[in-house]
Amino acid sequence: MLSEFVRSADWKNEKHVPVIECADTVKTGEALAIKISVGSEIPHPNTTAHHIVWIALHYVPEGTKVSFEIARCEFSAHGAGAEGADKGPASTCSTVAVSAKLAASGKLYATAYCNIHGLWASERAITVA
Repeated sequence: MLSEFVRSADWKNEKHVPVIECADTVKTGEALAIKISVGSEIPHPNTTAHHIVWIALHYVPEGTKVSFEIARCEFSAHGAGAEGADKGPASTCSTVAVSAKLAASGKLYATAYCNIHGLWASERAITVA
């Protein structure tokens, strides 16, 4: 089962955990602004050798076992360039901002993949009123 390889921890002590920032409550049909970041308290390296490859956001409505993927973002620039590793002109930050309209209360699940340390996850309950 893949779940045995998914890591989670307190995001204030671990730089790999995706942090979900949003309101705890949203009205039905109202757009919910959601920000997911990796390394908000302890910065994650974003180097050619060690970086976050992608972040994904899923939503599971209460009373169901179905996951709906809301967003997925891949990060492509990690400092590589013609002059060598970490000498390139661009480097992406591990932050994603999306908005979604939810019809029922449930949980948001964020996953992030580090090219060295694997898959990390976090969750956040959302009340839809």
